[in-house]
Amino acid sequence: MVSTLLIIDAMNLIRRIYAVQDKQHGETTTALIATQTTVCNALKKLLNIHQPTHVICVFDSHTPSWRHQLYPSYKQGRKPIPAFLKQDLGKIQDLFFEMGVDSLVTESDEADDLIATLADKMAKQQQKCIIVSTDKGFYQLLNSQIIIYDYFQNSYTDALRVKNKMGLSATQLCDYWAITGISSSAIKGVEGIGAKGALALLQQFQSLDNILKQPANEQDKRLTKVHQFQEDALLAKKLVTLQKEITLGFNLKDLRYTQTT
Repeated sequence: MVSTLLIIDAMNLIRRIYAVQDKQHGETTTALIATQTTVCNALKKLLNIHQPTHVICVFDSHTPSWRHQLYPSYKQGRKPIPAFLKQDLGKIQDLFFEMGVDSLVTESDEADDLIATLADKMAKQQQKCIIVSTDKGFYQLLNSQIIIYDYFQNSYTDALRVKNKMGLSATQLCDYWAITGISSSAIKGVEGIGAKGALALLQQFQSLDNILKQPANEQDKRLTKVHQFQEDALLAKKLVTLQKEITLGFNLKDLRYTQTT
C-alpha cells in the first residue's frame, strides 16, 4: 500500500493568514483568534482534499541556523515574524494536536531542511509526499513522488510544470539560483548575470560544475563572470540547497493520521 505524507509548511500558511487578519483587525486579540480559527479550518480543508495517511506541520524555530553561521547576511532585511503572532504559535500547535496532527520544530534546524529531509525519505521509500507551501525553494525537491500544493491558489506544482515554466529541470534549480542569487534571502549570486543569462548557461552546459570546468573565454562574458565570481556562486549554492540528512528521531509510523471526531 502506498502511503501519502502531507507536510505543511506551517509558518508559510500561518503568516499569510495572519497578514490578512492583522490588516483587518490590527495587532489585537481578535486578529489572533481569527488566525487560529482560519488556520484550523485550512488544516481541515487540506486533510479533506488530500486524504493523507500521514501528516505533519513543520515550524521554524526562529533561531539562527547553520546558514547564518556560514553567511551572516542570510535573510538580512527580511521582515521577522510579528512578536504578537510568535507568542501565539504554541496555542496553534495545541489546536493542531487536538485535530490529530503533530507539529515538528527544532532549535538547530530550519523548517525547510526538515521538510526536505522528510520528503526525501518518503521518495526513497517510493511513497508519495505533498508539500503545502508557496515557497519556490521546494521546487528543487520535485520528482515523481513529491509534489507541491499551494493552498491559497488551490494549485499543484510538479516537476513537469517547473520544467515547462522555467525551462530547467528541478535538479538544475540550485545551480540556477546559485548564479542569479535570491534577493529575498539576501543571497548574492554572480554579479551581472540575471535570469536569462543563467538560463542560457545552464541550457548550454547543464550544471554549474560543468560551467566552471569550461576554459576561460573572453568572447563569452557570462562564462567569464561565473569564473570571476566563482566563490559567490559556490557559496550561494550551499545556501540554497536544502539539507536532506537531518536526524529526525522518529519514524513515519509516528506521523500516521487518524481522523478525530
